[in-house]
Amino acid sequence: MTEEEPMDTAVSLVQAYLHVNGYFTVVEHPVLERLRGGQVRTVTDLDVLAYRLPGAGHDLIHRRSGTGPQRLSPEVDPALGAPTGRADMIVGEVKEGRARLNPALRDPATLEVALARFGCCPAQEARDVSRRLLNHGRAATRAGHEIRVVAFGGTPGHVEPHNPWTTVPMNHVVKYLQAYLHAHWQGLRHAQIHDEGLAVLALMEKWGLSHPAAGRLPVP
Repeated sequence: MTEEEPMDTAVSLVQAYLHVNGYFTVVEHPVLERLRGGQVRTVTDLDVLAYRLPGAGHDLIHRRSGTGPQRLSPEVDPALGAPTGRADMIVGEVKEGRARLNPALRDPATLEVALARFGCCPAQEARDVSRRLLNHGRAATRAGHEIRVVAFGGTPGHVEPHNPWTTVPMNHVVKYLQAYLHAHWQGLRHAQIHDEGLAVLALMEKWGLSHPAAGRLPVP
């Protein structure tokens, strides 16, 4: 994504959702293919690549009280299906409609390039890992972390059936963010929020327009 191109709204919301769950993210990353004659074409854009270290969360510092940091969210949303006790990398596809993978992302070569590019596994291991990812939806690397394919999109009744990867409905993403803002508003209302999607939801919380069920949704 270039500076001139606005981020897709659904991708922005997923990025915010992953951020509050402790993930570092790269969004809309192009996968390029070199053609004959030296020309280059874009095969696809990877909507989101995310990485989370074990135990990641948000801490508040109490400078005057002398107490230790206060952790806002020590747990990751169970809907993400993150592994326990090991680093987690997500290759995510984001759709406004049915949650599914683009044809290019179903190509092991595309995943192989992405995995090798970001250094999550050596190039000689990336081919095997990419094939296991497509067959099983997740794969452990020799380095000890886990890589998973996650499709975001639609609603629970509009997902691609019989697939091995994790699916997270977009309506859950939005409700989770609203619940997170509502539960931690006393601290977050002082923060400068730069995630575009989260910033809009924060304004809604500030104006009293948050989802009516936000206070009842379970948020770590």
